Amino acid sequence: MVRQFLVGTAVVLVLALVALTTFGLLTARRPLPELSGEVQLEGLAADVRVSRDAQGVPQIYADSAEDLFRAQGYVHAQDRFFEMDYRRHVTAGRLAELVGNNEDAISADKVIRTFGWRHVAEEEFNLLDDTTRQYLQAYADGVNAYLADRSPGETAVEYTVLDVSVEVNEPEPWDPIDSLAWLKAMAWDLRGNYEDELDRALAYSTLGDASRVAELFPAFSGTGNAPILDPAEVSADQATPPAQGAENASATQEVYGSPELAEAMASAQRALDTVPVQIARGEGTGSNSWAVSGQFTESGRPLLANDPHLDLAAPGIWAQVGLHCNQVGEECPFDVSGFSFSGFPGVIIGHNADIAWGLTNMGADVTDFFIERVRNDTYLRGADEWVPMETETEVIRVDGGSPVDLEVRRTVHGPIISSVMGEAEMDAVRGSPTETGTALGQYEISLQWTALQPGRTADAVFAMNRARTPQDMKAAAALFEVPAQNIVFATTDGHIGYQAPGKIPVRASVPGAVESDGSWPRPGWDARYDWTGFVPAEQMPSVLDPKEGFVVAANQAVLPGGNGPFLTRDWDYGYRSERIRTLLTERIAEGRKLTAADMSEIQMDQWSVFADTLVPVLLEVDLPEGYESDGQDLLADWDRTMTADSAAAAYFAAVWRNLLQITFNDELPEAMWPDGGSRWLAVIQGMLDDPNDEFWDDKSTVAVVESRDQVLSEALTSARQDLTVELGKDTSDWEWGTLHQLKLEHLVLGGPAVPAPVSLYVNPAPTKVGGGSSIVNATAWDASSGSFDVTSGPSMRMVVDLADLDASTWVVVTGTSAHPASPHYDDQLEAWATGETFPWPFSADAVTQAQQDELILTP
Repeated sequence: MVRQFLVGTAVVLVLALVALTTFGLLTARRPLPELSGEVQLEGLAADVRVSRDAQGVPQIYADSAEDLFRAQGYVHAQDRFFEMDYRRHVTAGRLAELVGNNEDAISADKVIRTFGWRHVAEEEFNLLDDTTRQYLQAYADGVNAYLADRSPGETAVEYTVLDVSVEVNEPEPWDPIDSLAWLKAMAWDLRGNYEDELDRALAYSTLGDASRVAELFPAFSGTGNAPILDPAEVSADQATPPAQGAENASATQEVYGSPELAEAMASAQRALDTVPVQIARGEGTGSNSWAVSGQFTESGRPLLANDPHLDLAAPGIWAQVGLHCNQVGEECPFDVSGFSFSGFPGVIIGHNADIAWGLTNMGADVTDFFIERVRNDTYLRGADEWVPMETETEVIRVDGGSPVDLEVRRTVHGPIISSVMGEAEMDAVRGSPTETGTALGQYEISLQWTALQPGRTADAVFAMNRARTPQDMKAAAALFEVPAQNIVFATTDGHIGYQAPGKIPVRASVPGAVESDGSWPRPGWDARYDWTGFVPAEQMPSVLDPKEGFVVAANQAVLPGGNGPFLTRDWDYGYRSERIRTLLTERIAEGRKLTAADMSEIQMDQWSVFADTLVPVLLEVDLPEGYESDGQDLLADWDRTMTADSAAAAYFAAVWRNLLQITFNDELPEAMWPDGGSRWLAVIQGMLDDPNDEFWDDKSTVAVVESRDQVLSEALTSARQDLTVELGKDTSDWEWGTLHQLKLEHLVLGGPAVPAPVSLYVNPAPTKVGGGSSIVNATAWDASSGSFDVTSGPSMRMVVDLADLDASTWVVVTGTSAHPASPHYDDQLEAWATGETFPWPFSADAVTQAQQDELILTP
């Protein structure tokens, strides 16, 4: 998985010296922008005011919408242009042009060129409303106005660093297509079940038993956790699901046992893993959101909370901003504040004067892998028709290296991804035909994905920013095609609700075929498996003012199985959502009227359902008294809370990691080793009642058949030994936070190969945190890596008080600035780690009272 691209050895050596000198500090400070005074901005029709508070958050005031977004582009470039430039190079498949002759960068460029994100964005621009195109152009004009009289080194210190080893030219002008292409990266990281789809086929190739594969992917209904919506409250036009495939194995499932197909699948997985993470990836990709009706709040008006769980890096993903028309009306309809993406105008999550909204990843199945039978540049359709592929050659330019030619091949389903990384990697597959002889060709894998079709998500962003009513939000959701999200909203006049947006494929039912519901890769030669359309927007699940008085969307199933349109089989298993529901209902049952402070407290809840499930079983395991049972003794009176200072939490996490490794690593391919997320808890829950489940047996010990209690005993004792080495023999010295740390890394200069003086400067200090995977405070970690370091977490936290918008609160993981020398680079990190938040001024008076700096942009 690519996240950092290392600079060359020469750069490393120079930086090690430069970072220790005053010159280095001056170089780092040179790009810091002017935050006060008066600056001319070409293209403005009238003055624009930019007010910043103590955290450097900009609140922008303008007379026209075009001036508003022109100023937002200018401000984003002030604070974060290198981040924007890095993203547009990634999304265009041009990263090697920015960072040089780097193998990881070239590999990422190959895959993204194969996807064709930039080409799709170019087509998308022509579908958008005229006003949206005007806003995107105004934003681009503002970015370019900031760049116009500045050298690269005056824009960002990263260019100064890169200039040591690659040729750094003046940045290209920002283009509206750059903004749209960024939406593709967001959609890619938040797509649905593609890992599960590949893993099912990989597991079958190893296990050869469909029932054992099914055991690794339990149904959401088996957890007993509640879905987002009560089917009794869903309208009739959402109640009838399209036909989907049966659960039993299909006639074509035998191909999953083919070693040639397994290699093609593995090659596809390796290719996809080269795409740099922009938003999130892995177990922690999720979010919490909920809205509570005024009947249960102290103010009598709704409260809304949201904390998206994304990849955490420096700078953080969100740029806080307020966008205010001086006179709100038809010509200038915006009065909105919240969280934006640098590189894209508007607000993605936040509130305006009438409505607040939060987003969580729905996890709908919007991707399908198709197994293609390929012969040269043709592929099989039907029984014997060989259809020519679409082919084109992309040229990847490399700063400091030779250009790389890439042949991109596409079927009717989408791009071929299994052979992107080069001919040599696929020699084994192409040299072994799928059948005797070569008549049926070789297996390769293509990808069909909703985001590879042009759409109108950009229109949706501005529609949400302008929304005033639940009906407006529903109309905006109909335009929000990718990524498929859950929208939870609340209004100042007292409504709460939920709306599912997204472009969801409809798959025809193929009798007896498990693949027809999209949970397994599909045979591309059989047209019965092709998508037949998309779920109409009016059939997407929604509810307004649910009887329960609150709505919780934390990546769990939207509706119980068999209700509403088929969205996916592979949901988050709902442990976070169930905990939030429990905390809300407990407070309501006590007769408490909820406040914004209650919402913030719930966001920081660190109780572990993993521990609640496993600790009673672990305490029954008979261990020798003394050293070996010391860790187990910690669990006896533990409150199951993963606080940073807890010794029991540290021990339990080590037991969980070791339990998964001992149980599954002997049978599953390395790419499938358990990450420890919610699915694996559901798997273990299903196994606990069967001490002789086949997965308990360690296949590497041929002469012995292990049972559940032997595995649990080994996990307990090995965890004791591991923590003795890592934290010391005395269990009273153990702390979860010592193991579980957030180590933020700069996108380019933060990797482990960069010398300490440089990385220490650009990387915020490691931070001890509590929480964990599938906990409300979802600071996830990856059990398969062996490390407890945070891999993703709440990228921001917000609580909106619909009775008094100025009483709302927010915090991001780092700060508003992407300049390492800025005081706002990581000035929110400590507050984020401890659960503190900052005031979120919205009204003109509140913004004025909070103001620390004022910049006037003049025509």
